[in-house]
Amino acid sequence: MTDREQFKVFQAPFYQPQRNEVALYEAAYAARLPVMVKGPTGCGKSRFIEYMAWKLGKPLITVACNEDMTASDLVGRYLLEANGTRWLDGPLTTAARIGAICYLDEIVEARQDTTVVIHPLTDHRRTLPLDKKGELIHAHADFQLVISYNPGYQSLMKDLKQSTKQRFAAFEFDYPDAALETTILVSESGIDATTAAQLVSIGAVARRLRGHGLDEGISTRLLVYAATLIKGGVTPHDACRMALVRPITDDRDIRDTLDHAIDATFA
Repeated sequence: MTDREQFKVFQAPFYQPQRNEVALYEAAYAARLPVMVKGPTGCGKSRFIEYMAWKLGKPLITVACNEDMTASDLVGRYLLEANGTRWLDGPLTTAARIGAICYLDEIVEARQDTTVVIHPLTDHRRTLPLDKKGELIHAHADFQLVISYNPGYQSLMKDLKQSTKQRFAAFEFDYPDAALETTILVSESGIDATTAAQLVSIGAVARRLRGHGLDEGISTRLLVYAATLIKGGVTPHDACRMALVRPITDDRDIRDTLDHAIDATFA
């Protein structure tokens, strides 16, 4: 298996378009524009990128960013071995060499001094300097850089600089409308449409509490978890408390409000 093949998405991920994002992404990829995907937790950003990599037939390398990630984690480093040192490419370097889509998930979690290494890949240069190795990589013609982040968690300490933001074309995602979200739950879990619609209604209650006790509403991902538990034989009340309420809040008043919504929905 070649380097490109090992990163291919061979099976079609389930994805339901919300608007015209598929056509817009295809246009962005055709021009090899860097892409930013913004939206709340669990609304389908990563699934969308995986789906597009499959649809375009391109390799996909995903990096889950975190506050401890260094530039070397992205670019690569020398490893000390018994016979000397050996250079090991990082995921960003690998993607640039082989022509993969490099997806930096939750880029805002990474340190700002780390994210600057992506800048030369996001303009006309499309290059990646490996200072430690003394090499300048010219990105493969198929290479594209994609980043995602959750604007709901922006702060002065955790936000992208304008010098980074303005290097990307952007998609803004939100949770699907009720009908589409119901379809997603049915397709992902095999649950019946009536129960799926009831779960979606509970999600809507929680999302109305954003900014009023909740930082985030119930994500589509968590609704799928609840549907999967119900399909597996767990009672709707227990499944909803386990998958929808307990993960998102420890505030007793908020929990009581959501528990009451669950009881009313599945009375």
